[in-house]
Amino acid sequence: AMNHRVPIEDTLDLHTFLSRDVPSVVHEYVTEAHARGLAEVRLVHGRGIGVQRRAVRVVLEQHPLVVKFWDSPESRLGATVAQLVVSSRP
Repeated sequence: AMNHRVPIEDTLDLHTFLSRDVPSVVHEYVTEAHARGLAEVRLVHGRGIGVQRRAVRVVLEQHPLVVKFWDSPESRLGATVAQLVVSSRP
């Protein structure tokens, strides 16, 4: 059960969430995105001083469904793209 009612598309904008909720939101979003068969997701955290970006990356580093992640090239460090393991669903 998801606590935050996150709409599952291939991009999640984290600006609407409280900082303290970001780690759990990212974790739930990645899990649900994978369940829906998405291979890649974008997490928009904004540039700022990099606090949100680091928080997002800590979650991605530890998430078992994340293969790798990188800075979204067009966003100037304002977003991170994560590649998910291939879903076993057809």
